[in-house]
Amino acid sequence: MQLQTILHRVQPYKSFVYRQARFRDGGAGPALDVQVEARANGRPTCSGCGQKRPGYDRLAARRFQFVPLWGIAVYFVYALRRVECPRCGVKVERVPWASGKEQATTAYQWFLARWAKRLPWQEVADVFRTSWNTVYLTLVYQIQDGCKRLLYVAAERTAESLRGFFDLLGEVRAAALEFACSDLWKPYLAVIAQCAGRAVHVLDRYHVMARMNKAIDEVRAAEAKRLVADGHEPVLKHSRWVLLKRPENLTENQTAKLKELLSYNLKAVRAYLLREEFQRFWEYRSPYWAGRFLRDWCAKAMRSRLEPMKKVARMLRSHEELLLNWFEAKGTVSAGSVEGLNYNAKLTMKKAYGFQTLRGVKIALYHRLGALPEPQFTHEFC
Repeated sequence: MQLQTILHRVQPYKSFVYRQARFRDGGAGPALDVQVEARANGRPTCSGCGQKRPGYDRLAARRFQFVPLWGIAVYFVYALRRVECPRCGVKVERVPWASGKEQATTAYQWFLARWAKRLPWQEVADVFRTSWNTVYLTLVYQIQDGCKRLLYVAAERTAESLRGFFDLLGEVRAAALEFACSDLWKPYLAVIAQCAGRAVHVLDRYHVMARMNKAIDEVRAAEAKRLVADGHEPVLKHSRWVLLKRPENLTENQTAKLKELLSYNLKAVRAYLLREEFQRFWEYRSPYWAGRFLRDWCAKAMRSRLEPMKKVARMLRSHEELLLNWFEAKGTVSAGSVEGLNYNAKLTMKKAYGFQTLRGVKIALYHRLGALPEPQFTHEFC
C-alpha cells in the first residue's frame, strides 16, 4: 500500500490529491515531503470571503508539517495559488489543511495538543522534534518608560484572544491608550483598530524586517537550487546568514563571503541590496520624507522581478499609514523591549517543565514577567 493511499484514506481533501512522496534530510533526521496538487479544473477558494474564484498564478512552494509517520517527519508541499476575487481583490487561496500563514497543519496542531494533555510540554516537543513556536499564545505587554511588564496571556493567536484583553481592560481605559505596537498579524490589526482606535498604532520594526529577511531567504533558496540544476558553480552555498545578518554583525569569514557574493549579478544579491537600502527608512525624522522614500522604494521593489520582494512591497504599501506612525511615536515605543520580553517568555516556558495546563503556564509567565507587587520584609532573603 502506498503512502498516498494511506493519506487519501485518513486525511482526504475533496479538491486536492496527494502525489509523489520523497525522502530528504530534515536536519534532526529523515523527513518525507508529500507533493499536494489541486484537482484538475478545481477553482481555488478566496481566503477573504471563502468563495470559489479564478486563480491566475502560483507562489513558491511551501511546506506544511503534518502528523509524523513511523517516527518520520512528514510535510505537505504545495504551491499556493493567488486568487482574483471581485469582492476582496487579490488574495492567496484558502487551503483546508492549514489556516492563515501557519506552517503546521491543523491536524498536526491537534495531534500535539492531545499529547500535551498526557505529557509535559517539553517532552512532547522533544519526542516529536518540534518546538513551542508551534504552540501559540497571545501576550500583551506594557512597554512604556519605567514600566515594562506582561499584562495578559491567552491561548491561541486569534482575534478573540486579543479581544479578551480589551474586554478585561474596559472601554474607558482602552480609549485612553496613546500608543499600541503590534506585528503584522491581520486579526491583531483589526482588533486594535476597533478597540483602541484613538491610539497611535505602530508596526513593530523587528517584524517588518523579519518579513524582508524571509523574502531574501526565499529568493536565495530558489536561486541556489536553480544554479545547481543548471550546472553552475554553487556560489550561494553557506550564504544564508551572510545575507540575513546585518553587515556589522558578520564574522570575518562571512564578511569575505559577502564581498565575493556582491561581485556576482545574482537575484539574492539584488534582494539583499534592496533590504539594505530600506534600512534608511528608519533613519528619517520627517514622516513626509519617510513616506516619499517608502513609495520610491516600493516602486523599485515592484520593478525588481523578485516576487518575494514584490510581496513585501505590496504589504508595505497596504500598511503605509501604520508604518509612518513609527515616526510619530519615535522614542516612545521600543520594539527591542518586546523582543526582550518575548525571549524571557520563551525561557520561562522552557523552565516551567511539567506544567500541563494553560493556567500553570500563565502563573509561570506572570510570576516572571508580570512585575507583581511584593510585600516589604524586615529582612530580605536573597
